Amino acid sequence: MNFLDLNITQRIIDALIANGYTEPTEIQQKAIPIILDRKDLLASAQTGTGKTAAFAIPMLQLLTQKKKPKGQRKVRGLIISPTRELAQQIYESYITYGKFLNLKVGVIYGGVSQKRQEKFLRSGVDIIISTPGRLMDLMEQGLVDVSNVEMLVLDEADRLLDMGFIHDIKVIVKPIKTERQTLLFSATLPKSVLDIAKELMDNPVRIAAAKVSSPVEAIEQSLYYVDPDNKKRLLVDLIKTELNDTILVFARTKNNTEQIVTYLEKNDITARAIHGDKSQNKRIKVLRDFKNYQFQVLVATDVASRGIDIDSLACVINYNIPEEAETYIHRIGRTARAGLEGRAIAFCDYGERGLLKDIEKLMELQIPVIEEHEYPMIDETVTPPRSGGGGKRRSSNKKNTGKRNNRSRRAGGGRGGKRKR
Repeated sequence: MNFLDLNITQRIIDALIANGYTEPTEIQQKAIPIILDRKDLLASAQTGTGKTAAFAIPMLQLLTQKKKPKGQRKVRGLIISPTRELAQQIYESYITYGKFLNLKVGVIYGGVSQKRQEKFLRSGVDIIISTPGRLMDLMEQGLVDVSNVEMLVLDEADRLLDMGFIHDIKVIVKPIKTERQTLLFSATLPKSVLDIAKELMDNPVRIAAAKVSSPVEAIEQSLYYVDPDNKKRLLVDLIKTELNDTILVFARTKNNTEQIVTYLEKNDITARAIHGDKSQNKRIKVLRDFKNYQFQVLVATDVASRGIDIDSLACVINYNIPEEAETYIHRIGRTARAGLEGRAIAFCDYGERGLLKDIEKLMELQIPVIEEHEYPMIDETVTPPRSGGGGKRRSSNKKNTGKRNNRSRRAGGGRGGKRKR
C-alpha cells in the first residue's frame, strides 16, 4: 500500500515523496481513512509507529479542502501535546507535510518568550500545536480564540493525564464547538483515558497498532547487575568498547544527568544533558545538535522521554530503572524507529530489583543478563538469583573496588559524536 491508496491529495503526496516517505505505517493505514471520513478516533499506538503523520496528514487535507472563513485566518486545527519537545517536533512534521499547502501553522509552549508567539497569533493562523499551560495563558490574555476549532487532537493522552493536565484540557476544550472532530492518540488506554474520551468524543472509532505496552521487536535488550557506585564506570566501558554510535541515557534526577555528563566528558566522551531546569531554547538546541551528531551521548530525565524523536538513535541505556514499568517501554521506544534495529541496556542495582520485576512482568519476558563484565554485584546477598544463571555470582572474596583490568579496547570506540552509517 502507498499513500495514494489512502486518497491523499497530490500536493501532500509530493511533500511526502520529497522527504522520502513512500509507504504508510500500520497506524497511518488504519487512521487516515477514518479521519478523512470525519469520524472521531480513539487510537492506541506506541511512539515511533508514525502516529503524528496519522493525524497530521488528514487534518492538513481536510482543512485545505474546506473553504476558509472570510477575513483573517482563524484557528481551525488544535493539537495538544504534553511536552514542549514533542510539540516542537509535531510542528516540524506539519511544516514538512504541508509544504505545498496554503495553511499557516504555529507552535506555542512555555519556557520561552511569548512575544514571537503573539506575533503570529495576531497575524492569523490555521493550526496550532501547543502544550496546555501556555495555551491556557494565551487564551486568558485573549490572544488565542479556539471557538472556531474544527479538529482537535489530544496526543500522548495518557501522558497528558499522568502529568495532571486533565483540568487544563477541560478548560481549553470548553469554548470549542461540540460538532468538532476529536482525535485521541495514546500509547496506553487506562481508565482515565477512556473516561476523558467518553466525555469529549462522539461515538469514536477505536483502533490499535501493535500490542500496547509491547517493546519493539527490533530492540535487542540486555541487563547488567551493577552496584550504584560502579554504574558510571560500566557506562564508560560500554561506550568505549561496544557503542560507537548515538546513545540516549536515562537517569532519575537532574543532578544525576549533570554528574554523568561531567564523568563522560572527563573520559573523552562527548555528552550533553537535558532536563527540566534547562531553558526551552537550550533544550531545543541540545536536541538539534544531538540529531546532527554534534556529540555522542544525550543524558536525560523522563521529562523529555516522550519528546525525543530521533529516527536513527542506536541505543538507549536505562542508567536507573524507572519507577513505573510503562516508563521503561516509553524509554526504550526511542530506539529501533523507522524500521531500524536498536539496543536497550538496563543497569540494575540492589534497590531496583523490584522495579525490574514489574517491567519484566509487563513485557512478559525476562531481559537477558550480561554476566561477564568488570563491575558485578559481588555480595551473594546482593546479586539476585535468576533462572538461566542471570544472578550467578563470580567466585571472589575481594571487595569490588571498581578498578578495571588493562584489557585492550577497540580503536576509535565511542569518542566522537559522528554516526557511522
